Amino acid sequence: MPYIYIVPIAAPATHWLGPLEQALKACFTLPVRRLSCDIDLDSAYDQGRRQYNSSQILLQLIRTAPPDTAKILGVAAVDLFIPILTYVFGEAQLGGIGALVSTHRLNSRLYGLPENEQLLRERLIKESIHELGHTYGLLHCATPGCSLNASTYVEDIDQKSDQVCPACRARITGHHSV
Repeated sequence: MPYIYIVPIAAPATHWLGPLEQALKACFTLPVRRLSCDIDLDSAYDQGRRQYNSSQILLQLIRTAPPDTAKILGVAAVDLFIPILTYVFGEAQLGGIGALVSTHRLNSRLYGLPENEQLLRERLIKESIHELGHTYGLLHCATPGCSLNASTYVEDIDQKSDQVCPACRARITGHHSV
């Protein structure tokens, strides 16, 4: 049986993982398991930017995927970037198995606002569904509220739902039947 594996990286709060597992199972209709992997964050750290190269972490994550992996999602607590962008909330292998999200820029504290655990959990779920949607070959969606809407700023995440629109749902469901 294929699984979606969730891999905590750099000790994200474990109380977020239960709700995340439930949301992923509901959205992608696959069983979800947690997996512990040794991800070498030091090798992905860019001293000049004081951030972590998400592509390098994603590659490590994909290489550690068990044979029964349908999808693998790394959940990190570090600031991520790709060379052409100042930061990213996550990254995914388009049409592949791997995705990565970070809680770092989802936290209201970063923006000078009070800690809000519920909002952080909601943002994590939305971005995880978004990135895993890319692994199903989905591009950014223009349907208002769809989790696959592009998110340049954290406020963009707050404007979308934790659901995919019917068209994106059909593509995910079609992918399962292949």
